[in-house]
Amino acid sequence: MSRILFETASTLNGFIADESHSLEWLFAVDADETPAVAPTATVMVEGATTYEWVLEHENLMAQPHKWTEFFGQKSTFVFTTRTLPVPEGADVRFVSGSVTDALPTIREAAGDGDIWLVGGGDLAAQFLEADALDQISVSFAPATLVAGAPLFPRVLGSDRLRLASAKAVGQFAHVVYDVVPRN
Repeated sequence: MSRILFETASTLNGFIADESHSLEWLFAVDADETPAVAPTATVMVEGATTYEWVLEHENLMAQPHKWTEFFGQKSTFVFTTRTLPVPEGADVRFVSGSVTDALPTIREAAGDGDIWLVGGGDLAAQFLEADALDQISVSFAPATLVAGAPLFPRVLGSDRLRLASAKAVGQFAHVVYDVVPRN
């Protein structure tokens, strides 16, 4: 069965986006070398805010070819209750409702590949609550914010996390934790 991996970047003080939902702080970091991004994933899952930010920041509606450059042929599931645009040629599927209800369809699309949770932290927490999160991988950037979207807006104790790896990758500290299933 495919694994579900929450792979993201965070400030040192635990924010994945600023109070305007922007990731500009991340792109200000000198990134000669960046951490690998879920190379085994065949499907991506994200929330509407992340999806809309990427569309706008990368101008993907006007330049849809960039979608494939960034994400290849991966199917992308976006959790939303709204109708959102889709770049030409992109395999974007909109889902609403609970993670538990959407999970069979997402797993079927992934086949034997992994599922990459792109963002955000609240969506990743919903996967945890559904006991469907296998790994949390965070690239901590040398930056802080005073407010914004938290990395993981739930209580998650050390009894549920096992350190798999920690290493320096350029200016980032890349930390990977395996999530221990509930008993």
